[in-house]
Amino acid sequence: MNVIDSIVTQAASIAAVRRDIHAHPELCFEEVRTADVVAQKLTEWGIPIHRGLGKTGVVGIVKGRDGGASGRAIGLRADMDALPMQEFNTFAHASVHKGKMHACGHDGHVAMLLAAAQHFAKHRNFDGTVYLIFQPAEEGGGGARVMIEDGLFEQFPMQAVYGMHNWPGMPVGTFAVSPGPVMASTSEFKITLRGKGGHAALPHTGIDPVPIACQMVQTFQTIISRNKKPVDAGVISVTMIHAGEATNVVPDSVELQGTVRTFTVEVLDLIEKRMRQIAEHTCAAHDATCEFEFVRNYPPTINSPAEAEFARKVMTTIVGEERVLAQEPTMGAEDFAYMLQAKPGAYCFIANGDGAHREMGHGGGPCMLHNPSYDFNDDLIPLGATYWVKLAEEWLAQPAASA
Repeated sequence: MNVIDSIVTQAASIAAVRRDIHAHPELCFEEVRTADVVAQKLTEWGIPIHRGLGKTGVVGIVKGRDGGASGRAIGLRADMDALPMQEFNTFAHASVHKGKMHACGHDGHVAMLLAAAQHFAKHRNFDGTVYLIFQPAEEGGGGARVMIEDGLFEQFPMQAVYGMHNWPGMPVGTFAVSPGPVMASTSEFKITLRGKGGHAALPHTGIDPVPIACQMVQTFQTIISRNKKPVDAGVISVTMIHAGEATNVVPDSVELQGTVRTFTVEVLDLIEKRMRQIAEHTCAAHDATCEFEFVRNYPPTINSPAEAEFARKVMTTIVGEERVLAQEPTMGAEDFAYMLQAKPGAYCFIANGDGAHREMGHGGGPCMLHNPSYDFNDDLIPLGATYWVKLAEEWLAQPAASA
């Protein structure tokens, strides 16, 4: 692997920062301490910062050898927030906050971008500007959207923006990137069916919403199998059904909740429309009523073809062509999608390995994302930081017309 020597030299100190952040996880829009750590490091290295976008966001501004005179700029983004879950690990840097954990590796994402920032501050081997975007609230808070609404791209004009996420299960030393949809949209629904309660021994005297709900859940799957094109991906998962309080009482109502995932807005539009029709008409057929709520959260994450190909070429110079994999789309969601709606760019995966890197004291489970035994692999820090550095330097080195 062609990693930058100076980044390797500083990797241990950056890993110590990563473990400190891991031990002190903060949830979405609460990343005050984490933002302080980031701001302190950037300031220590002479990088001007701006704070407050998205409440706790931090943006570092690194001007190149031309002082940024070219007007060219690229954004590199790392997310900072943790998850509301209990950590099972007992090693020295395990979470000190009950019910909070860096189980998705955002501590590692911060570390890789900090390592790149340290190198940028010393070398500035580029013309133009690199914006270092430390974003809050990826885990459900839509921090990317909030930063944009607060003026991210107006205050820090850039022509492209890139993101990166660690990915367990892939062998360390590999990347994955592809054009087009790579992560799904995420939406939530809540359907309240209202019938007429009564005695369970006399069901004919009421309107039982339970069989209506069961019919509705089954029928939703025909949207996937019979309404959308078979080649278009989509998921409808009813994950919660709440009804009743006693075994001998027909309940007045049933509540269904769940999630919808798609790779295109067109499929999402179709699913929402058909779900609403099925819910309303199924209830009407049984003299019941319903209240249908559908909330669209993150849009699909769609990589720009040119920017994804550029990222692939940069990765190839670092790890070789055989270690740059096609990025298999996942039904997980990512709020970097909002940034890609506003700017060209690409979101890639960097391999986190199989979990063998974890020290004594890790939990018994696998080292998968959102698992209570997860831990970021510190061996990724030099590799991820090298990618950030080479990506920015080579992107800014392009002729203006082709960037």
